[in-house]
Amino acid sequence: MRLVWKLLRRHISVAQLAGFFFANLFGMIIVLLSVQFYHDVLPIFTGGDSFMKKDYVIVSKKVSTLGTFVGKSRTFSEQEIQEIQEQPFSKGVGAFIPSQFNVSAGLGMEQVGLQMSTAMFFESVPDTYIDVNLDKWHFTPDEKVIPIIIPRNYLNLYNFGFAQSRSLPQLSEGVMGLINLDIRISGNGRRDTYKGNIVGFSNRLNTILVPESFMQWANREYTSGTTKEPSRLILEVENPADDRIARFFKEKGYETEDNKLDAGKTTWFLKLIVGIVLVVGLLISALSFYILMLSIYLLLQKNTTKLENLLLIGYSPAKVALPYQVLTVSLNLCVWLLAIGGVWIARAYYHGLIEDFSPRLDESSLLPMLLVGFLLFVAVSAFNVLAIRRKVNTLTRKK
Repeated sequence: MRLVWKLLRRHISVAQLAGFFFANLFGMIIVLLSVQFYHDVLPIFTGGDSFMKKDYVIVSKKVSTLGTFVGKSRTFSEQEIQEIQEQPFSKGVGAFIPSQFNVSAGLGMEQVGLQMSTAMFFESVPDTYIDVNLDKWHFTPDEKVIPIIIPRNYLNLYNFGFAQSRSLPQLSEGVMGLINLDIRISGNGRRDTYKGNIVGFSNRLNTILVPESFMQWANREYTSGTTKEPSRLILEVENPADDRIARFFKEKGYETEDNKLDAGKTTWFLKLIVGIVLVVGLLISALSFYILMLSIYLLLQKNTTKLENLLLIGYSPAKVALPYQVLTVSLNLCVWLLAIGGVWIARAYYHGLIEDFSPRLDESSLLPMLLVGFLLFVAVSAFNVLAIRRKVNTLTRKK
């Protein structure tokens, strides 16, 4: 092979091979860096302790001026709920059942001289969607006691807004459990009084919750029996950063509370940017591959006479093609190794910034980047080897 290589290495254009090498190196670095950066950054948006991580999404229909005037329904039909349930990102759907009767509550705590009374409303959801201990979450009509869960931000609004402005004492969650709530319910010709017991505070649901069993019973007792369709749903999702959720909601005109689809939109934007960069890197790699094949073909063309003579004196096409194949594979191997080194250096720089942003984020593996680089190396090298062998075989047929 050494003798054959000495004979064939003439006419090799160093400038052409250098152009291929650096173009392919640049393209490979872009591709591998995009893959590694995406793998490193994605847990910030979708990890278990992610600042955007939310397993539940509250869904409602948009309120528009035109829809208000024409009386467009803002409730969800059974077919719409079923459609949401069948989406690949959905793990379960629960409906908010609203109270269809009049509710007012008197709140009193004689020890601190606190007396308030207001009209209010109740809603209920299936127990599986409640983020509070359910030991006291049950209702029986004979006991006349209604367990209630209120949003934790309601308590914060009282402590840091209402209480300070009225020079009233601030209340802890434990103290709130001691407050007597007189619940007055009326409807369908009936009027009854119940005791309300605050059993917990929810971070997930921004409404005043009562047990679903109570809501179903009270809607039967204090209304004419008509059932209203829900205007809000609670959706349990596999991955709240799934961009399919945002696309589906936009198509259907749904919206969520507290911008809980920002994770999906951000992840979709991240995928878009990484995809564009990947395409640019692959395009540069494809152009460099074209430069290499053009250089090899020109080299083979210049050495056509020598190659034909080698074939005539008994050298096989495989031995004649081997020096060119070794040359291309060696160049591809150097590109792959140098690209890994370049990505490692770049990653050492940006990974410090990621740790400053999310200190408890576990360091991600380099395996995806190494695997993608290896697959590109194998694919390009295999194509080079086959193309060179095919070109030499054409000389054999001419001979």
